[in-house]
Amino acid sequence: MKDLRGWQQACIAAAMEHYRASAHYFCQATPGSGKSRMAAELAKEMLKAGLVDLVLCFAPSTQVVDGLEKTFSKVLDRPFDGQLGSVGVASTYQAMDYRSDAFWKLVEDYRVFAIFDEIHHCAGHDPLLSNAWGQIILQRLQDKAAFTLALSGTPWRSDERAIVLARYSNPEGRLVCDFSYGLREAVADRVCRTPRIAVLDNNAIRLTEQSDSAPIVTTHRSIAQLLNESPILFENLLNHPDLIEKILSLGQSKLEEIRKTVPNAAGIDSGNKHSPCQPDRCSFAAEGRRLCCCDEPDAKCAPSHRKL
Repeated sequence: MKDLRGWQQACIAAAMEHYRASAHYFCQATPGSGKSRMAAELAKEMLKAGLVDLVLCFAPSTQVVDGLEKTFSKVLDRPFDGQLGSVGVASTYQAMDYRSDAFWKLVEDYRVFAIFDEIHHCAGHDPLLSNAWGQIILQRLQDKAAFTLALSGTPWRSDERAIVLARYSNPEGRLVCDFSYGLREAVADRVCRTPRIAVLDNNAIRLTEQSDSAPIVTTHRSIAQLLNESPILFENLLNHPDLIEKILSLGQSKLEEIRKTVPNAAGIDSGNKHSPCQPDRCSFAAEGRRLCCCDEPDAKCAPSHRKL
């Protein structure tokens, strides 16, 4: 386990000890801190110790799956593509629903180490109250895999449903993690940078509502007041072209300022869960800038497209 970060070494050691008494391990680690590498090194230790025969990885997107496949293949020094001679395979949660019976029989016939990245995408403790991905994990993997490793950088759900394979304290209902590596520790270890959040507001918002008689114009001193005193929803603001254009303009100005001292600073990452990337595409195209839109199937950025 050369060149591993301190938290990765500690997590692997704790997991190996934990697996002596329990088959399920939950690790919460800050995004970008190296969860995939840790998981691959842990799988290597499990294989070396003769505890497992195969490794199956699951993740929410093809981009993450591609990264897992490369990381595990490099660390394990064996093919990790599901083909003959490979030690395992990585696939999306969505693909689980289309796996053949022969695939699931592997879980029953071999000692499988099942690894779930971004497990918070899978909800439920009970098959009747779970989402589709959670149901498959509960039915096909929870009690059949020899060992499981659940990973998450943000272990919570906006719908407040329980996360599959997670344990919660009573009566508080707080998530119980077997290992936790938070943002404070990651920043202190110089593994992650301190996040900086810029909050934008407007103290002179004019809203025009059409009516049968005459337009009704109201003014609002903040976005919060607009949302509280009008029929406007937050989603309406996220998709408003003028607002998108203004935010992108501010972001571009800030990026240009940063590049005066850091020439190779990255580009602008934008989007939201309601309408990812699509409205921004038109704004960037109109300004003649290159972009990579990762809501497209199997989207991959060419090097020239990574810089706006």
